[in-house]
Amino acid sequence: MSLATSNSKPQARTGGVSALGSKRAVKSAGRAMHKGQQTKATIVDAALGLATQIGIEGISIGALAEVTQMSKSGVFAHFGSREELQISVVREYHNRFEAEVFYPAMQAERGLARLRALFSNWMKRIAIEIDSGCIYISGAVEFDDRPGPVRDALAATVKTWLDAVLRAVKLAQQCGHLRAEVEPSQIVFEIHGLILALHYEARFLKSPGSIDRANRGFENILTRYGSPSFSTATA
Repeated sequence: MSLATSNSKPQARTGGVSALGSKRAVKSAGRAMHKGQQTKATIVDAALGLATQIGIEGISIGALAEVTQMSKSGVFAHFGSREELQISVVREYHNRFEAEVFYPAMQAERGLARLRALFSNWMKRIAIEIDSGCIYISGAVEFDDRPGPVRDALAATVKTWLDAVLRAVKLAQQCGHLRAEVEPSQIVFEIHGLILALHYEARFLKSPGSIDRANRGFENILTRYGSPSFSTATA
């Protein structure tokens, strides 16, 4: 019994030291990973700021190294390629777009109220992007005829957003707020057309009153496709 006890004590102490060392190693690795994620997030944030000014194609490892005060190799190590950096910028822009436009609108009542919330939040973001620039718009100009992973990532995020608008339109139809016989994609096409026209009019042509005209255009769409048994004006 004493032999068993004497044999077990060193094992317990050794195991304790090993476990403590493992915990420290895990914590150290966790801190390093967290720091690495923070650094990568800082780089992506700086890259997104550049992209809104000079476009996604204008982003370079050198420019980011200068902005973030890091070495070129340090910036490169977090992404592996300029292309992957550009894709990360597209994804970050989409994440922010969702956080500002999509998720808050999901709190609205199902149907026309939710569709209105989506459009209203979209317009609020555009009001800012008239000065800062929109990755969806500028990216489409840069990559519309340039196949590759960056274009694919950009197109996928835009389609994801338009699919969300399409679901909102279909839900409004199911709730009896919009006419069921109207093709949902036609309504989305017209709403998206307002947004594209607004960017062109407000950002490029500097036409005054463009935001008001876009809002009136949206109301005209709702009136035109609204269900006769439901008042879109008060929804």
